[in-house]
Amino acid sequence: MLCSHSSFTLHQLLLKLLFSFLLHYYSPSPILVFGSTITTTMHPLEQETLFKIMETLSSDQDWRSSYPNPCRPGASSWPGIVCKFTANDIRYSHVTRLDFGTPPNPSCKNSATFPPEIFELPHLESIFIFQCFTRTPTRITFPPQNRALPTPSPLQQLSLRSNSALIGTIPPQLLSSLTSLQILTLSQNRLSGKIPTATIPAGSSLVHLDLSYNVLTGPIPSEIGSLRKLVGLDLSYNRLTGKIPSSIGELAVLQKLDLSSNSLAGAIPDAVFNRLESLVFLALSNNRLNINGAGFGGRKKKIGLRNLQYFLMDGNLMFAPLPVEFGQLKKLQELRLSNSGYWGKIPPEYSQLVNLSSLSLQNNRLSGEIPAGFAGLSRIYHMNLSRNLLDGVVPFNSSFLRRLGRNLDLSGNAGLCLTPSAAADDGGGGVGVGVCGKTKTGSPLKLSEAPLLGWCCCSNYNLLFTLILMLFWFF
Repeated sequence: MLCSHSSFTLHQLLLKLLFSFLLHYYSPSPILVFGSTITTTMHPLEQETLFKIMETLSSDQDWRSSYPNPCRPGASSWPGIVCKFTANDIRYSHVTRLDFGTPPNPSCKNSATFPPEIFELPHLESIFIFQCFTRTPTRITFPPQNRALPTPSPLQQLSLRSNSALIGTIPPQLLSSLTSLQILTLSQNRLSGKIPTATIPAGSSLVHLDLSYNVLTGPIPSEIGSLRKLVGLDLSYNRLTGKIPSSIGELAVLQKLDLSSNSLAGAIPDAVFNRLESLVFLALSNNRLNINGAGFGGRKKKIGLRNLQYFLMDGNLMFAPLPVEFGQLKKLQELRLSNSGYWGKIPPEYSQLVNLSSLSLQNNRLSGEIPAGFAGLSRIYHMNLSRNLLDGVVPFNSSFLRRLGRNLDLSGNAGLCLTPSAAADDGGGGVGVGVCGKTKTGSPLKLSEAPLLGWCCCSNYNLLFTLILMLFWFF
């Protein structure tokens, strides 16, 4: 008898879920299921909260009169909204996703400001606000403390992107209160101040954190290493200072790390090169970083970036030989080390990067010959070795030159020349060097004739500033 009763109860539950699904997608009217009425209406408090959010953001329509029942399917359905039933309550339909700013979703009015009520919707899982706050300055705010938030917070994805009038600091509650948050995107706004640190909870669910293209200042907090589930971290294009914390090496599953275009300084931690074995994309460009503490040079060492495919580290103050160890990165597809003061020969080990499609070493002080093995890089389509001190015969045949065409730049190396057979091919006309025996190849440029760092030459810094900066780093 007990078995029969359990079986009947299970059948009831399955049928309720089936009818809920059918109702949600096909029926605009109430349905009676085993004595319980299921409707597509919302709970009155949740519906009122939703109307307040819409009235704060959009003036496309009179939403209360045009869409009195926002979750009802059919003609009265609300654009930019997703509603679902929950397993615990099939009496009401609940808002689980909101989209604003891009058609066909509701557009934002000029006076739109951030609605703190979004954190009060009890079942909201995702919200996307794109190009919404563009006229009236506004800040990310939470409801007053006397208004309780859903516990635990259901919000899993929060994306506020390309809002030029979104200003102020990042509230600590975004990390401390939104405990279910997995994706936080606050990119291309005008957020300022420091990255909040003290409230980063242990065991955070955060998988992706994007704070790029803001005006954030201060150091990268060491507490960021506690985000052990983090797969993507993008802090690029801010005004961050200080050193890269070695705690980043604790992010064992991290696949993307972008810290480019900040004012970070000092040695890149050894942990970045040896402990981030899942890393696929690494961008450290346009900072004031060096590799003095990474143990490169002298005796070869193994590095742990075995899965790295994109390595962007141009525009720094290295003043060191190119690390031989980078030749171990067998999966590398793009390598950018330009504008960084590297000197010495190009390691022949770089010829082992068989998957390389783009190589940028321009505006350094590299000398010697181009490694002959570069001619065997069958997947390369872009190579820039210009403005260095390279000399000797270019090791590329006509077929190689034709394949790369204008994507090969060897200009600014007075000691380089092409063989007559290679130069005779039309593909060799744009690489920026002459024919051996027919041009003044001479000896390499004198030290005083060598190019200064490209980031200085291509900006408004004058020669005096460049010399002072070089003296500062050397002495």
